[in-house]
Amino acid sequence: MITLKDIQDARQRIQNVVFETPILQSEHLSNLCRNQLFLKAEHLQKTGSFKIRGASNMVIHAIENGARHVTAASSGNHGQAVAYVANKYGISSTIVVPENASQCKINAILGYNGQVEKCGTTSAERLPRAKQIADDQNGTYIPPYDDPLIMAGQGTVGLEILQQLHNIDAIIVPIGGGGLISGILTAVKETNPSIQIIGVEPELAQDTYLSLQNNKITAIPETHTIADGLRTNQPGDLTFPVLSKYLDDLVLISEEEIRMAFSFVLERMKQLIEPSSAITVAAALYNKINMQGKNIVTLISGGNVDIQHVHGIFEDTTKFSLLHTNV
Repeated sequence: MITLKDIQDARQRIQNVVFETPILQSEHLSNLCRNQLFLKAEHLQKTGSFKIRGASNMVIHAIENGARHVTAASSGNHGQAVAYVANKYGISSTIVVPENASQCKINAILGYNGQVEKCGTTSAERLPRAKQIADDQNGTYIPPYDDPLIMAGQGTVGLEILQQLHNIDAIIVPIGGGGLISGILTAVKETNPSIQIIGVEPELAQDTYLSLQNNKITAIPETHTIADGLRTNQPGDLTFPVLSKYLDDLVLISEEEIRMAFSFVLERMKQLIEPSSAITVAAALYNKINMQGKNIVTLISGGNVDIQHVHGIFEDTTKFSLLHTNV
């Protein structure tokens, strides 16, 4: 497993790429949650998500070891991050995206001088192709989450939170493949183990929840949750042991709760965040964490929302007034 030193080394390596993201607050949101709520704004990070942290750590490490080309399989934030870092350091990149990838995401990759190749519609199709391109071009494949360098890079978020805020009681983190939360768990638990780390997953993509229940990695069928950044089929081989060791709790969030939290943050805080980020706010807003009067940090993981799909996210939010009465 990764260590605190790995994360400290990553922070040193990526310091010229990423920047410290701010902590946001809403008095109204805190009142609704009955906790002092803080939002760690990774949606304001370069390339619009935390993914730049792990990607830069691994890409820079690869360049230090002679790599001149990198590849990734990604339909969104990870691919953009890899292309950005590669372009910044003057090497080429190829990002393998699904056939149905949105044009805005493709344009973002192209904007960072990344080459785009379409392949299938599932990660099972994209991953082998990205690895094959790396082999053919003597390059380096950059995985999305299940790698020590990726995990350590994502863990730098945890170091920042600890430096920015004091007297933290809990941090709420979204779970996809587990790279982000495994890094944060390591950074926080090896620094201050009294801070609770609570993971959140969509009810429709509860592979980590089931894996923890079964005490072994458990795969689920393809899913279609609105929190598309969290649609993995199973936790990583490297990330799962970290969660098993350190995670304090994991809660599940419904699609309606994600939509309501997304709507609240956009309407009341004027922040456009991904549904995959809104899930952490939903966990606090609907008191899934069973806390009151505590200092809670919600990790806002990204803000790369396809504007054409925003209307669809707002569907079924006519009960928005419930946030002012029943929550």
